[in-house]
Amino acid sequence: MNNDELATVTADPIQVLGMSFYFDELTKVRGKEHGVNVVEFYGLGRAGVLGDVDTSTVVDAFTFFDPSLIDYFWTSAKTKADPVATASAHLNAAYEFADRTFGGVDVGLLALFGDAARQVIDAQPLGVCLLVDGYRQFPTPSDPVHGAYLGAILLRELRGGLHIRAVSDAELDIVAACYLQGPETFALHGYKEDDAPVVTDELRGKKLRAEELTNAAMASAFAVLRDEQRASLAEGAAQMFQALSDPVSVAR
Repeated sequence: MNNDELATVTADPIQVLGMSFYFDELTKVRGKEHGVNVVEFYGLGRAGVLGDVDTSTVVDAFTFFDPSLIDYFWTSAKTKADPVATASAHLNAAYEFADRTFGGVDVGLLALFGDAARQVIDAQPLGVCLLVDGYRQFPTPSDPVHGAYLGAILLRELRGGLHIRAVSDAELDIVAACYLQGPETFALHGYKEDDAPVVTDELRGKKLRAEELTNAAMASAFAVLRDEQRASLAEGAAQMFQALSDPVSVAR
C-alpha cells in the first residue's frame, strides 16, 4: 500500500473514530461533573488543548464553524469551567471511551497503530495545525489502547488542519466548503439554512480540488512510514472503526 492509498482508505475511518467520543453518553456525564453540558465540554475540551486563548484563536482553529457557536461553547463556557483543566478531562473521557470500545482489537495491532500515528505526527513541524500542536503537548500514553486512540484523534486533527489549507489553496469559501460536506455537518457547525450558498458546478469543482489537495498532503505526511507501518495504520484504522459498531470493553 502506497501513501496515496493509505490517505484514501484511512480518511473516513479516522474522521469518524476521532470524533466518536465527543457526544458519547459517558462523555456527557463527565461534562456535567465539570459543570458544563456536552457541547460546552466539547468546545472547552477540544479547544482547551490550545490553552486559555482568546476567541479569535479558536475561530482560526475551528475554521469551518460559525463564530456564534464558538462564542457559545468557548467564550461563554469559559465562565463556567477552566479550559486547560477541561482539556485534560476531555482527553480522559476519550480514553474511557477507548476502554469501552476497543477490547476486541488485538492489542499488538493497537500498539503498532499508535506508534505509526505518533511517528507521522512527530514529523510534522509546528504550525501545520493548531489543534495538533495542542494535543501533542500531552504525554503519549503507555497503554496501547489509549495510545492508539490518541493517535486516531491526532490524525483526524492533522487531516483537518491540512484541509483548512487545501480549501484556501482551492479558493473555496469556508462556508461553502462546510455546506458541501452535507446538511448535517453544516447544521452541527452552527450554520442556519439562510447561510447556505448557491451550489454551482464551480463550487463543486473547488470542493473536489480541496479534497484532492488534502489527500495529497496526508499522503506526504505518511511518507515517513515504512511499508509495514502503513499496513498497520490501515488495518488498525479499519478494525477500530469496525469496533464502533460492536464495542467490547478492555479487560483490565
